[in-house]
Amino acid sequence: MFSTVITGMICGIHSYLVQVEVDTAQGLPCFQMVGYLGSEVREARERVSVALKNAGIKLPPLHITVNLAPADMRKEGTAYDLPIAVGILKSLGVISKESAKETLVIGELGLSGEVKRVKGMLPIVQRAREDGIGCCIVPKENAQEAAVVEGMEVVGISHITEILSYFIKKEKGEWVKEEWETAVWKKETEENKEDFYEINGQQAVKRAVEVAAAGFHHLLLIGAPGAGKTMIAKRIPTILPPLTEEESMEVSAIYSVAGMLDAQKPLITSRPFLNPHHTISMQALAGGGRIPKPGVISLAHRGVLFLDELPEFSRQTIDILRQPLEERQIHIARNSGSFIYPADCMFVGALNPCPCGAYPDLNRCSCTPFEVQRYLSHISGPILDRIDISIETPKITFKELSGTAGKNESSADIRERVVTAREIQKARFMGTSLRFNAEMKTGDIRRFCRLGQKEHKMMERIFETMKLSARAYHKILKVARTIADLEGEEQINEIHLSEAVCYRNADHKYFRK
Repeated sequence: MFSTVITGMICGIHSYLVQVEVDTAQGLPCFQMVGYLGSEVREARERVSVALKNAGIKLPPLHITVNLAPADMRKEGTAYDLPIAVGILKSLGVISKESAKETLVIGELGLSGEVKRVKGMLPIVQRAREDGIGCCIVPKENAQEAAVVEGMEVVGISHITEILSYFIKKEKGEWVKEEWETAVWKKETEENKEDFYEINGQQAVKRAVEVAAAGFHHLLLIGAPGAGKTMIAKRIPTILPPLTEEESMEVSAIYSVAGMLDAQKPLITSRPFLNPHHTISMQALAGGGRIPKPGVISLAHRGVLFLDELPEFSRQTIDILRQPLEERQIHIARNSGSFIYPADCMFVGALNPCPCGAYPDLNRCSCTPFEVQRYLSHISGPILDRIDISIETPKITFKELSGTAGKNESSADIRERVVTAREIQKARFMGTSLRFNAEMKTGDIRRFCRLGQKEHKMMERIFETMKLSARAYHKILKVARTIADLEGEEQINEIHLSEAVCYRNADHKYFRK
C-alpha cells in the first residue's frame, strides 16, 4: 500500500516542505530509503524500526520503500523519523489512509518510541502555514515554538503511541484541541537592565552612539582602557527601537534553525546583542559548516554585533565582515550548495589605541612605533571605510566619575529621539526597500542627501583635505542625513556635515597618517 506524509526541512536559513512517500509490498523483506539522504537520515531505518517494535507494533516481513521528495535536495538531520513512522503506519493500515492528510509531521524518535525535540521548527511551521496546512504534529518540547505561528493547530506528543491515540480519537470525534501557552509578542518591558544614566561623562561618545542608533550606522570606539567603551556598547540595545512583530519572528526563526530558542520562551522580543571572544573562528563568525548553520553575525541580525578588543581578533577573521557590513547579508558556498544568511546588524567595535593603551601620550606609552603599527594593522582600510562613525573615548575626569558633573540622560530619553528619527526615515523611504539611512546606496544618496551650494563646496574641501575614498564620502553624507533627522531638519546643513566629519577624525588620527 502506498501512503504520503508531509514534513519539512531546513536548507541554510530557508525551509521547504518534503513529501515522505512510503510503499509496502510483498517481496524480499527489506527496509530501504532513497531521496539524496545524509547519514543521519539513513540511520532513521534503525530508529524507526526499533521504536515501532518497542511501541508494540511489529513490522511484517514486507518490502518497505521510503522516498523523501524532492530527491534533488539533500536531506540532513533527524527530524524525518516521526513522519517516516507515520507513513509506515498508514501503509500497514494501522491508521487510516486519510490520517495526517494536510498535516505537517516532524520529530526525532528514540529507540523507546520517545519523540524528541528538533531544530528549525519555527520556520518549517511558518512555511507549512503559508502553503495552506492548518495542523502540525510535533514533539511536545517544540509545541510552544510551533504555536507561535498564528492560525496553526499544534499537536504536541512525547511518545509514538500518543500519535495513534490522536488519530483514533480524531476519527471518533473525541479529540479536544489543546491550547499551548506560548510567548506573546510585545515590546521590551524588562526592568533593572543596563541604562545610559549609569554612565558619567563621555557626552560626545553618547551623542555619536545616538546618531549611530538612529541611522543604524556601524560604530568604532577608540580609547584608553577603562574609558567606558564596553559599558557604552552594552547599553546600545537599550536605545534602539523595540523589535517589531515581523522582526521578532524573523530573529526567532534564525535562532530556531541554530537550535538556540528557549523552549519556555520561543519568541525573541528583544534585540540580540552578541559579544564573541576574540578567539572565535572565521566559520563560527560567518556561519556554514558541513550542515550549514547561522554564524554569530547572523545571530546578531536586527541587533548589535560587538567585537571588543578588535585588534586582538585575527585580521582574516575581521576581514570576513567586509561583505556583510556592506550588503547586510552573507553568502556561504559549500559543496552542498550556496546559502545566503541574513546579517543586518549594527556592528560596534572597540579598541585601545595601542597594546598598552596609552598612545598617543608618549610620556606614558611604552610601545614602539612598530608595535603600535602592527597592533592597528589588524584593522584594514576596507573595513574602516565600511564603518560610518569612529569616535575617540577620552579618559574620564574625577568630577565626571564622581557624578558631580550633571545629571545623565536615561536610555528611555535617548530612545525617544532615536525612535522619532526612525519614523522620519520610515516616511522618507516609503515605497522603497530602504528602512534606515545606513542602507542607502549611491543612487539613494543622490536622491535623499542633496546639498545646497555652500554645503557642496564644503564637502569638496573636505574630500580633498582628508583624501577620502568614494565610500567614505558617501558615509559622511549618510551620517549627516541622520544628524539632520535627529534635529528635525529636512535639509542637510553645514553644521550637520561638520558633525559628521568629526566622526571620521579618530579614524584618520590613528589609521590614516
